Amino acid sequence: MKYTPRPPDFSLRGLRPYVKEQLEAVQTAIEGYRRFSGDERKALRSDCKDYLRFRRELDDFLGTHFSALCSSQCYRSRKSACCSRDGIIVFFADVVVDLLASPAERPDHLLDALLGGCGDSSKCVYLGPAGCRWRVRPIVCAMFLCDKAWNAVLEPDPSLRKQWEAMEQRRKSFTWPDRSVLFDRIEGMYRCSGHRSSLMHCHESPGLLRIKRRAGLTADGAG
Repeated sequence: MKYTPRPPDFSLRGLRPYVKEQLEAVQTAIEGYRRFSGDERKALRSDCKDYLRFRRELDDFLGTHFSALCSSQCYRSRKSACCSRDGIIVFFADVVVDLLASPAERPDHLLDALLGGCGDSSKCVYLGPAGCRWRVRPIVCAMFLCDKAWNAVLEPDPSLRKQWEAMEQRRKSFTWPDRSVLFDRIEGMYRCSGHRSSLMHCHESPGLLRIKRRAGLTADGAG
């Protein structure tokens, strides 16, 4: 299934509210990006470089220290604590980053999941037969560790715990809006061009707005 632009209300009737919200966010990311100038697209891609480097390093860390455990305990057993809910926390910036990481900047894999469904409402809508359909998983998913994983890998090894704590601090440098952070800037860029999404948590979440106000950042600025 390939994405082609359609009216905003296409096929939204009958979809679960969560799926509808996700689909609208993906559409907004696509349409907004298409309307950006060449210079705006270049600036956006440049702004995401450090974050994508962080995500590669995070994936390397998780692959080295958690892959075997998580594959056996969760994925192959089909009892994954990570993917056992149909709804996950997604930031609008997660969607935009995935768009940039997609071939020809077309996130058809996300649209396929949302429009086609995965056939099991007890699992994450983005969980396909081969695993997660995201190219760059939402940061909340990527950094979720269940108690079993934490206790088996990090608890007995202080050096690994320190590395994980450093990863957490790097995550905040991109997502926690007590300063100018990438996730807030991406939302601001889209909002300045007239686009809105309920997944723009840096501009919609009361908690994150309080953090921005305390830091002296305006609620509707680019951060």
